[in-house]
Amino acid sequence: MLPFKEELIKENYYLREFADSVSRDELVWHRDREDRIITLVEGNNWKLQLDNQLPIMLEQGKKYFIPKESWHRIIKGDTSLKIIVEKKGT
Repeated sequence: MLPFKEELIKENYYLREFADSVSRDELVWHRDREDRIITLVEGNNWKLQLDNQLPIMLEQGKKYFIPKESWHRIIKGDTSLKIIVEKKGT
């Protein structure tokens, strides 16, 4: 079971929602099969961490590139989280 709800909003673009009740233990390191670009829609103090890098605070409207097969994780913030995930090459 995934720690988020996801809805296709247009081809290769998904709205992904993490509830504020999600457990930090559910937000695990993982890799994806395609390049992704994520954009913060809503959420406070959530962070993105790529392998061998320090976590970075997600800023509303800013785009973040995650290369395919790279280890990464989301670090829980203070509220629920909504992001747009663009899956490249799907």
